[in-house]
Amino acid sequence: MPVAVQEFMPVLEVEIGPEMEWLVTADELLDISARDENRYELIYGKVRTMPPAGDLHGDLAMGVGGWMRVHADQNDLGKVFAAETGFVLKMNPDTVRAPDTGFVRKDRLPLRLAGKYFPGAPDLAVEVVSPNDRADEVQEKVQDWLTHGTQLVWVVEPKSRTVTVYRPDGTANVLQAADTLDGEDVLPGFRFPLQRLWG
Repeated sequence: MPVAVQEFMPVLEVEIGPEMEWLVTADELLDISARDENRYELIYGKVRTMPPAGDLHGDLAMGVGGWMRVHADQNDLGKVFAAETGFVLKMNPDTVRAPDTGFVRKDRLPLRLAGKYFPGAPDLAVEVVSPNDRADEVQEKVQDWLTHGTQLVWVVEPKSRTVTVYRPDGTANVLQAADTLDGEDVLPGFRFPLQRLWG
């Protein structure tokens, strides 16, 4: 077994008992991710494995994200990040979440990306629901985004062909297949007919 794998395995297999709690920092998670092919999130210092998504999930995430990227680039609005991008929402203990697509406004971007997790939440987060996602976990993630500064969360539900839009003020609305997704004042001018997403 390669040395890197031998060093890595105990990190994930360690059991946390009531007397001692072993927590991971955002920097340690980045190091773990660099040595392993899995995707992870960090919830209050605890590593959560994110299994690879299925083909439909990936297609829907790219469908929305691709159009977001084109619009953001053409209008110099900011950057759109892919699914593997981690955002540090909280420190001590650290929380790192990764949306299926994330957008950050230009005025919040550093002059140069550092190759680390982005410090803070995206302004807009897109979550595509997978068949194995539990409803409470999806809602927990939506709440995490909104609590830490995300202004719009779009939850794409393949089974019902709907997109639910969540905002920090507690309002939410469900868009059907014939509706149009609007970037509102977070991604101004972005309008995406959902028929394009569902084909």
